[in-house]
Amino acid sequence: MSGFLDERANLAGKVAAVVGGGGGIGAGVSLALARAGVDLAICDIDRAAMDETRAAIEALGRKVTCMTADAADEAALDAFYDGVERDFPRLDILVNVAGGTKRQFLSEASRADIARDIQRNYGYVVQSVQRAVPLIKRSGQGGSIISFTTIEAHRGAASFSVYAGAKAATTNFTRAMAVELGKDKIRVSCIAPDTTLSQGNVAAMPPSFAQGFMQLPPHVRGKGMAMYIPRCEQPPIDALADAVLFLGSDLSTFVSGMTLHVDGGTMAAAGFLDWPFGDGFVPTPLAGTLGRMYREGDDA
Repeated sequence: MSGFLDERANLAGKVAAVVGGGGGIGAGVSLALARAGVDLAICDIDRAAMDETRAAIEALGRKVTCMTADAADEAALDAFYDGVERDFPRLDILVNVAGGTKRQFLSEASRADIARDIQRNYGYVVQSVQRAVPLIKRSGQGGSIISFTTIEAHRGAASFSVYAGAKAATTNFTRAMAVELGKDKIRVSCIAPDTTLSQGNVAAMPPSFAQGFMQLPPHVRGKGMAMYIPRCEQPPIDALADAVLFLGSDLSTFVSGMTLHVDGGTMAAAGFLDWPFGDGFVPTPLAGTLGRMYREGDDA
């Protein structure tokens, strides 16, 4: 079975560029591609994490070139692609992983905060795709472009408004490019995670949130996810990497312009939570949960 899937996927010998591929989700993606026989060019703002990932890829016997770069810096991203063009005769797969934000209301955000969120979650993606397309066209065999968006691009994410808007722009940009590049056999798709076990998600929250969470008893910490995610647990980084392997491989030859939600069902639930104390799946808590949350006569 393994040989059959390897043959159908046809990943071995291909070349991928992973923007933000040094740590966290990006490292998981880079290593999964390397294990599938793909050579890599990766850039990341975290040099230490990238060096560790590079060593792991080299241990797998794959070629890898690395550059320390902030994807949101136009000059740095151009320098990365200059290196890809110089070091590899072709490019088959692009994965735009880099992104991120911090939780804050729009009224609290500075103009610099807003510009940074737009560039970090949408602007660089446009530049990355523009630079990658001529390299993918070199082979004449097409390829795959995959950008990480988020569930917040599909719902009203209060306190993440600019981030949500920028990711929604990336999502629709992906659709448009899928149409534009279809004749060149270049597929363009998105992966939309929800909450994952990554440093980026922790960093998006104020320190007080993380501190309060860690003060809870271990058996309580997973209760919120069990209510929120139909799968009852957060998707691991490997699940996101598996989605990249699918979209980057020949198994998805006719999949383009779509967003693959790797979220354990939260997008499908659309606000239906599995409330405790007998309430079950409803959008708002009922008597069982409310009775436990609030004392009788306490409307605070």
